[in-house]
Amino acid sequence: MSTISDNVELAMRLPLPPSTSSVRLGSVSFDEGSLSSQPSRNETSLAPVDGGFGAWSFLVGAFLVETIVWGFPNTFGVFLQAYLEDPKILSQPHASSILPLVGTLSSGIIYCSGPVIYPFTSRFPYHRRTAMSIGTLLCWASLFGASYATTVIELVCLQGVLYALGGSLLYAPTISYMSEWFVKRRGLANGIIFAGTAIGGLLLPLIMPQLIRAHGTPLTLRYLSFAVVGALLPTLSFVRPRLPEHRVHGPGRRIDDYAWARNWNWWVLVVANTVQGFAYFLPIVWLPTYASAINRGSSTSALSVALLNGASVFGRIALGSLSDHLSPWFLALSTLLTTSLVTFVFWGLAGHETTGILAFGVLYGLLAGGWSSLWTGFVRPIAKDDPTLSTSLYGFLMLSRGVGNVLSTPISTALSAPPSGVIAHEKTGFDVANGRFEKMIIYVGTCFAGATVVAMVGWGGERVISRRTR
Repeated sequence: MSTISDNVELAMRLPLPPSTSSVRLGSVSFDEGSLSSQPSRNETSLAPVDGGFGAWSFLVGAFLVETIVWGFPNTFGVFLQAYLEDPKILSQPHASSILPLVGTLSSGIIYCSGPVIYPFTSRFPYHRRTAMSIGTLLCWASLFGASYATTVIELVCLQGVLYALGGSLLYAPTISYMSEWFVKRRGLANGIIFAGTAIGGLLLPLIMPQLIRAHGTPLTLRYLSFAVVGALLPTLSFVRPRLPEHRVHGPGRRIDDYAWARNWNWWVLVVANTVQGFAYFLPIVWLPTYASAINRGSSTSALSVALLNGASVFGRIALGSLSDHLSPWFLALSTLLTTSLVTFVFWGLAGHETTGILAFGVLYGLLAGGWSSLWTGFVRPIAKDDPTLSTSLYGFLMLSRGVGNVLSTPISTALSAPPSGVIAHEKTGFDVANGRFEKMIIYVGTCFAGATVVAMVGWGGERVISRRTR
């Protein structure tokens, strides 16, 4: 039994076998196709990686999971506006200050639960399908239950906390399957999956306001709860493992289990990821308010967000694909530096004009929106194609980014304090609304500049190591 266990562990640690590979249960050995292409009675053929129906159908399913899980937290502002217009909700104590926590908690818990849920799915891979089924049920229950909520606390618990728990259980296994289905094209797959967040942010704000106006918030939540179940149930049949997980157990403790923690490259990545996260979410939250402040009408406000999310789709796919071929540190350095410049120039200097703020939305989405698509490129040399370790490291990256997500609300509130003076003529974006957004613009641009310095350290260290190993 120990031989079988050791070989199965080795199967998890080695790069995943290609399409001609097979798992022999009698001897637990991998056949690379040299003996026979026809599996015997004791063999289970493995689907091909980086292509084929199994890989591409998984990618489509994972994209839809991403869209649903992240779409509702990222567009909670639509519901927030409806709740604040409801006298029964608004009349409750501290309603205006507590209700915004629903969106923050729903996304923040999904981010910050990474170090708990991701290692769990790695350790117990045969529970992943069960976790996804429970997560789907919780997402439905949260939206359906919120439709009957009458107090602010009920909304926080149902639409905020319960949805986040369901989303976490649904999302983590989906990400863990990616390393089984994609090897050489893992960056591209990562970018396509993460583009689902941007698609949700693009489409849902256009759909939900019309539903709320026509049917009211409670009915809209009920419709959406059943729409979520109706979309997820058939999708989950494609979001499945490539390896026969009922025959594979999570690896036991090894001597080099924490070798990644001694890798300086990892800690540089964590710092860059955290600093980027502290800045990234602020323009997404405040761009509609800023566009309204320059008196360009609600259409410009909606268009600025739509352009940002639409551009993020292309940015995430492009950077993910490039990370399969180029150094992720070089890509990180390039995008962080240009994002800092774009923030100061198009938001800070030219943001008082419609063309300036719209151009900022497009460029910010293209450059900053694709950051998480680089994670695969960063993790690959650290995890060395160990899918278990890759999944766990993703969880820690989610946490470091989630810190910025959670703290973005109080930080942005402090930075957007009402100005004390009056600016007669708005000559730059810094002057809009009597300078209300000046500190925020400087903060965002400076954070991206700081992350650029960190990325420069990572890129320089990578080049030094590359020269030594030649």
